[in-house]
Amino acid sequence: MSKAPGGSRPSARARNGDLAADQPAEEWRPLADRVAGNARDFLDGMAAVARGEGEDETVPLLLLEVSQLMLAGAQLGASKDVILPSNWEPDVGADPEVDLDALRTGLAARLESVDEYAEVFDPYADTTGTPFRLSDDLAAVAADLVHGLQHYEAGRVAEALWWWQYSYVNHWGTHGGAALRALHSVVAHARLDVADEPAAR
Repeated sequence: MSKAPGGSRPSARARNGDLAADQPAEEWRPLADRVAGNARDFLDGMAAVARGEGEDETVPLLLLEVSQLMLAGAQLGASKDVILPSNWEPDVGADPEVDLDALRTGLAARLESVDEYAEVFDPYADTTGTPFRLSDDLAAVAADLVHGLQHYEAGRVAEALWWWQYSYVNHWGTHGGAALRALHSVVAHARLDVADEPAAR
């Protein structure tokens, strides 16, 4: 899992049509508020599943949580580029309260029989599958969401939205999409791989 290094980070330069540096933060707030709500819901859902609250419905619940989050990601991907006023991302400050290692470990325990799977990372460039773990994917998504929430909760709306958009395109969108496909496959096999019933005599 690639995690953003600490300290400042350059953002892309503004282009015509982007959410540029001279636009007020209020222009970004509606989308940022929606993504923040989706991020919190996803993190709460992952934490509950990691604690074992999903029981036999673990995979369907994860499928629902990831599907809802990926809709928020698609909104970010379809939006114009968010450009930070300073062209740099400020430091997010103290470590988040979310224990990502505990989240990953808990998810791995709940998904033990289906945690490992194979995925083509880039469907336009790769020709062979790459081994992945659902628990790693979901923790990677959570880490990127938490990073953005730290900006958001500190009142840095533009920085939060820039980070979520950048990391969706660069990182968590890939992990979320791969996890969604794997979870869908588990559900599909459970529903469709039914043993043939003996014919009536």
